[in-house]
Formats: sequence, structure tokens, C-alpha cells
Amino acid sequence: MSEYNFQILVCGGTGCKASESEEIRSSFVNLLNEYGLEEEVQVVLTDCFGFCEKGPIVKMMPDKTVYVRVKPSDADEIIKEHIVKGNQVERLLYRDPVTGTVVRDRQHMEFYKKQIRIALRNCGFINPEEIDEYIAHDGYMALGTCLTEMKPMEVIEQIKKSGLRGRGGGGFPTGLKWEITAKVPGDQKYVVCNVDEGDPGAFMDRSILEGDPHTVIEAMIINGYCTGASKGLVYIRAEYPLAISRLKIALAQARAYGLLGDDILGSGFNFDIEIRYGAGAFVCGEETALIHSMEGCRGEPTFKPPFPSVSGYLGKPTNVNNVETYANIPVIINKGADWFASIGTEKSKGTKVFALAGKINNVGLIEVPLGTTLREVIYDIGGGIRGGKKFKAVQTGGPSGGMLTAEFLDTPIDYDNLLAAGSMMGSGGMIVMDEDDCMVAIAKFYLGFTVEESCGKCAPCRIGNKRLHEILERITDGKGEIQDLDRLFMLSNVIKDASLCGLGQTSPNPVLSSLKYFRQEYEAHVKASHCPAGQCKALVRYEVIEDKCTGCTLCFRNCPVGAITGEKREVHFIDQSLCIKCGVCFEKCKFGAILVS
Repeated sequence: MSEYNFQILVCGGTGCKASESEEIRSSFVNLLNEYGLEEEVQVVLTDCFGFCEKGPIVKMMPDKTVYVRVKPSDADEIIKEHIVKGNQVERLLYRDPVTGTVVRDRQHMEFYKKQIRIALRNCGFINPEEIDEYIAHDGYMALGTCLTEMKPMEVIEQIKKSGLRGRGGGGFPTGLKWEITAKVPGDQKYVVCNVDEGDPGAFMDRSILEGDPHTVIEAMIINGYCTGASKGLVYIRAEYPLAISRLKIALAQARAYGLLGDDILGSGFNFDIEIRYGAGAFVCGEETALIHSMEGCRGEPTFKPPFPSVSGYLGKPTNVNNVETYANIPVIINKGADWFASIGTEKSKGTKVFALAGKINNVGLIEVPLGTTLREVIYDIGGGIRGGKKFKAVQTGGPSGGMLTAEFLDTPIDYDNLLAAGSMMGSGGMIVMDEDDCMVAIAKFYLGFTVEESCGKCAPCRIGNKRLHEILERITDGKGEIQDLDRLFMLSNVIKDASLCGLGQTSPNPVLSSLKYFRQEYEAHVKASHCPAGQCKALVRYEVIEDKCTGCTLCFRNCPVGAITGEKREVHFIDQSLCIKCGVCFEKCKFGAILVS
């Protein structure tokens, strides 16, 4: 904390920035200057604390008090009460969603208790735009160790020994990938960082790059040293302006400190990094499609082998890893492979970052040891299902994953267990669903995403997924037939077996898993033209329960199409020929007088 008595850490991640976190920081700075406290209190705009549900977040140091849902107008009270008088501002403290208990500091928040932050170690703790803060937290120490004390193969052996697997979804052993690239001869080699994070609801890599860009830079340099590459390329979505801005600042700082460029740290090793922009194509998360995009070609995958480690960017040996994979590298070098391997399970070592979203109390970014159960993530860290609703399913792995039911809540999360259950780790998206969600509609949503994102190169993905989506549309429109369920199953398996790349090979997973675990919902849609969750508009009917209707006219006044008639203090009626199934009447009724069937 240097010479300051207090630090006020303001979340500067994308989500909190959208909720006025920069204005909050400015309010603190201006008021501290006004009160003459600028020499005692430092205000730092950090990055994501992970606790996104309650943002904007302000953390007070050294006592680690966490204030939630802070507004710029709250800055004055926090300074007067917390800084000047030493009293916590009670109304801004977090309350446990289950017990209602006020939680006064970070250590006692269930959200953080079971987390181990390795990839996220610096996010929310340092200013990502100050290289000196990164260096003060052991930054570039691993690079120095590698360049001055270890040979390239010795570093690779440490990565292999750690058991680190690729965090982008494939789970390929990282050290082995580095070793293959290192052994392939080539006059020029490349190191690539994949920041093409396109899963709905996923923001892991973006947050790491926004909050700790130097850890990725350091790891890429180490990768270049190990594999014999002199050039690094960061392929990042142009939709990530904050991550791009902070990466550019970090690259300039690293060059100024002699950590990028020629003769790094006097070792004779040369390495530099360029940024390449993606246009938001989900398929470019696949490494061969990504490489083609960087070459200025259409972002389409190619059949492997040859793998990029042998023939990648411009036909040269290329090593591709994603942001989270790189973020683990400096820690493995600094703390040792044995330390890292002691965390996790037998075949899945270390931790995994997840974007926890959906019908859950504590939406946010979490990092847990592999082997943590889904129940611990959803109920202990996530705080349980929002509104006291019943848990129905969790989708892991984004649109490429599958839906897991309550019977899997005690399943330890690792690569193999999720695959065996019919889902996958993916890059780390985890979306929780409750009793109000329709699994058929959810499968249709994810499949619609992959239909839009297919590059169209291979027929099984381009045509097969479109046909799958059409079948699901028929079912949710009440026009399906029982034979459609067999068609979904058979076509899904053909697409999985015949598609060229991972996008097509995994795209039917939401259909297959929902069909396996929620077949009764599919049957209700086709046999009874009924959506049990009441989410498929074509199958929903809103009716007034006469003995509960008080004639308050709330439904009448809020119906956007005038489908409801009735006089004040008299029973109202819904004209089914006019009703657009928007559900506003159900939401506005205070007396439970609207029946959804």
C-alpha cells in the first residue's frame, strides 16, 4: 500500500465501467482533494473483482471491506464514515442472499471462500495500466528465471510436470504442445494468444486481459523462448475495446522496460508482440480458422494434420494458447510444478475460471480448483437459485456443451467427468437454469447461435444444424410430431461424426443432452402441444381466473395490444385471437388471477 494509510479500490472492469465506476473513482478523487486527504488515501481503478452481480464494487484496504452497488453519490458518505470516522457504511455492505446476514469483509463472503485465484490472482488488486504494480507482485520474475537459469526444455518439462491443460476448451496438455512446436525445425516460428472468446455469457479471457495484461505478455515471451519463436501475435475481438486499450499500454511499457524487443534482459533472446483484430466470428476460436483470419483469409477451419505446431501462421510452426492458459504459466515457474499439480484432480490439475451466469444469486467470475463439485459452485459460491426457485439444469461449455441435471450436482468438475456426463468444460461458460426455463427452447437458442456462427465450409454443420434448428422450431411452435425426436437424435449424431471442426462436432450437444435428460418436456410439446415451463409462446395460453379477478384493470391498462376487456371492479377477459402471449398481464397482476396454461 506504499505510503498511503488507505486504498480505495474501484472495479474498472467492463461491467462496472458501464455502471459508472469511472465516475465513482472521479468522485472519490475530487472529494479527497476537497477534504485535504489526497496524501493519506489512494484511489485505484483496478479490474474485475469477480462479484459482478453486485457491481459496481468498491473495496477498502487494508480492512478489505467490500461495498456493493455503489453510486457516485455514495463517495462522500464512504469518505466521511469509513475513512474519517472508521465506521462501515452499513447500507452498502453485502447481504448473504440465503441468510440475509450482513457480510463485513471479503474474507467472510461465501463467494470467495472456496476460490483459489491463480489466473485471476492480480485482477482487482493492481492497476492494470501500471507495470510497476505488476512487477511488485512478482511480475516478470518467472521470465527472468527462465532466461537466466533455465534452458528451454527445462522450462517445458516444468510445464509438462505441472499437468496444465489448455483452458480454451480442448484440454490438450500445454507442455506437450510447446514441446512439439519446439522440436519442429523452422527459420521462423510464432506464438499466438487466442482472445477470440465468443461463447454467450463468457467473459473469462476478456477479464484477465483487462485486469492483468502483463501476465499474458510475460507468458508469451516464455513460450517464445521455449519454442524458438521470435514473434508473438494476439488475436483479439475488436469488440473488446478496454482489453485492447490496456494491452496496448502494457506492450508499450514492456518495450520501454526492455522486456520486449531485442536482447531481452541481456539474454540475447529477441521477441516482440503484435495485435491482430478479429471481426467477431465464433468459429475463429478454432485455431486453424483463427490462423487463416490472421493471414487475411476467410476464417474457416482446415483438416488436421498438419497441426499448427507443424504448419500454422504463414505455413510456419505456430503455438496457439488462450489467455487463461498463459495466465497460469508465470505462477507455475515461480511456485513450481509440484505446487500447481497439488491442486485439482489426478488428470485435471490446477484451477479453472468460470463465468457463472443465469438464474443464480451471485453472478460473476470465479476461479475454483478442478474437482470442485457443481453443487459447491452453484450453492456455496453462487449463493443458490435466484428467488428461491428450484434448480433445473446447468449448461457448461457454452453452446458446445450440454445440460446437466440435479443428479450431477455432486460431480467433481474436470475435463473427463463433464465429458462422461454429456457436456464439456469448454472455455468456462456456466449458465444456471431454474424451473421456469424450457429445455427445448434453450436447446433451440444455442443451436440458433451455432447456425449463425457456422462458417459454412462443411455440409454436416452448414446444412445439418439448419435442419436440426427447423425441427426444434416446429416443436416449439406446436407443430412437431413424435418422430421428430428420433430425427433429432439421429441427425445430431451424424453432425457430430461428420463435421470438420469442433464447432460442428459439438454443436448438437445441447440437443442431445436435453433430449436425454428432459425427454418428457419434448414429448409434452409434441403430444400435448404444451410447454410445461410456459416459455414457448405458441403453446402458451393466458386466461383470467374469474374468482380471483378483482377488476383492478392493471392487466387491461398494460396490455400492449388491447386483448383484455372488462370494466372496473368487474371480471376481465382475454381475447385469444388478439393475445400476443407477451405475459405482461401475468407479470402485472397482483392477485394471481392470470392462469398460464
